[in-house]
Amino acid sequence: MSLSIPHRRRSAPPARGPQPAGGNRLRGEDLTLAYDDRTIAEGLALDVPDGSFTVIVGPNACGKSTLLRAMARMLTPRQGRVLLDGQEIHGLPSKEVARRLGLLPQSATAPDGITVADLVARGRFPHQGLLRQWTPQDERAVDAALASTRVEDLADRSVDELSGGQRQRVWIAMALAQETPILLLDEPTTFLDIAHQIEVLDLCAQLHEEQGRTLVAVLHDLNHACRYATHLVALKDGAVAAQGVPSEVVTADLVEHVFGLPCVVIADPETGTPLVVPRARRRSPGAVPATPAP
Repeated sequence: MSLSIPHRRRSAPPARGPQPAGGNRLRGEDLTLAYDDRTIAEGLALDVPDGSFTVIVGPNACGKSTLLRAMARMLTPRQGRVLLDGQEIHGLPSKEVARRLGLLPQSATAPDGITVADLVARGRFPHQGLLRQWTPQDERAVDAALASTRVEDLADRSVDELSGGQRQRVWIAMALAQETPILLLDEPTTFLDIAHQIEVLDLCAQLHEEQGRTLVAVLHDLNHACRYATHLVALKDGAVAAQGVPSEVVTADLVEHVFGLPCVVIADPETGTPLVVPRARRRSPGAVPATPAP
């Protein structure tokens, strides 16, 4: 397949698809989630605000990725249901779901030797069919995804040759090529250094702000979540401990309750969003004594 790479341009807004009669487009109701005999969550509910950048946080093994898998139809709830546009997601055809909801899994694996352009083009699979093959619309969607993620110059490179940060941008480009209004990202910054973590999160924020996509991400770093989320969900033991705007829900009491971490919460000097500072458990030799926190 030959791709024509354009100058960077803003992609068209994703297709909206059918709208629910009431409430938000993606919701989980009374979910019991389990693997074999191990129950992860019971009675869990999540209502994703339309047009939000929702970030799910919580300690290890609290059910964050499990919840995202259920919302993406990769895990069938033992009880309860996930609704997409007012319809139970497991009752919808797979391609129909893939035209409305995209997923960037935690550990994505590319076929050996595949080029960046060919991998991104796979995002158009939900739009193909017996009577509809590759079209100029598909070409434009791939070009726009490459441009939005700033990987046009890598189009002919093998994915195997890329750095971790570049590879993560390419996977996001593939998800964007699906042109879904909702995008789920499971720990998109895992294994990346701090500079590449910020690069990927800045990209996600740009996609949310400029293209109006609803993003749902699982993150481990609470300070990153506070900086980027418009809606934050804190999980503990498979239940929602708090949710809302980070500036309203992230307090020292919440952090200690959810994570077991004594801390102080101050305003981030760059953004004004909550910044969690763990309390020192030992003082380093030669450290300047700090002013006691109020």
